[in-house]
Amino acid sequence: MLTIGQLAAYAGVTVRAVRHYHAKGLLAEPDRDPSGYRRYDAAAVVELVKIRTLAEAGVPLSRVQELLAADAEEFAAAVEEIDRRLRAEIRQRQRHRERIAQLASGDSLTLPPDAVAYLNRIREFGFPERLIEVERDSWILIAAQIPEQVPALMAIKRAQVENGRLRKLYLDIGELIDCGPDDPRLPALADSVAAFLEAVAAEVEGTEDENVVSDDLVTLLDAAFIEYFPFARRLLELLEKRGWVGWTNVRRVLRQGVGTV
Repeated sequence: MLTIGQLAAYAGVTVRAVRHYHAKGLLAEPDRDPSGYRRYDAAAVVELVKIRTLAEAGVPLSRVQELLAADAEEFAAAVEEIDRRLRAEIRQRQRHRERIAQLASGDSLTLPPDAVAYLNRIREFGFPERLIEVERDSWILIAAQIPEQVPALMAIKRAQVENGRLRKLYLDIGELIDCGPDDPRLPALADSVAAFLEAVAAEVEGTEDENVVSDDLVTLLDAAFIEYFPFARRLLELLEKRGWVGWTNVRRVLRQGVGTV
């Protein structure tokens, strides 16, 4: 007769595993002998080896008892069903591995190739990483909401960033990324942004403005801009004084008495 430690050693499991199988009702727990110890016979070793083999094969413990009691036909059917489940789990885990592998590619995990290429381009121009993160997060929002529009929007964005004047505005904004609303450079930045907007408005005058971004998404992107940049709300106020409102979908304000500071 065997102690629990000897039983575990014969079956190639731990004592803790034996007790776990007892608790699950998979292995009968013998009565204690006069010395107070539980003693196991050869049948217990055989039963424990069967339990261990099924568990190592991926059979859920909740089904082990069913398989131990099954006849040959029932056992074969149950094993086939379990095998199908395991194959499905393997396919799912493989997809998870592929997704995890994409993490090494950084931005490509959540963005389409066009957007990744754009982010790499502005890195080449020396944009601050914080500013690139803001751009990345904005394009994640856009790609999640209107993925079919990303190629066209990104083509516009790529053309814009090749414009030296606009690129300088981005870099100027990047220099202020951690500055507060009282920074004395903000009025000059607002002047530069307004001047650029005036020039663009003159170039596109008479053409139809097609805005494919919904008002809700515009509001969300503008809110993200305000959240990311401590000076953003003040900059928008200064731009409004210069005749422009919004950020994602900036537009002219037509009214009397618009001034500057």
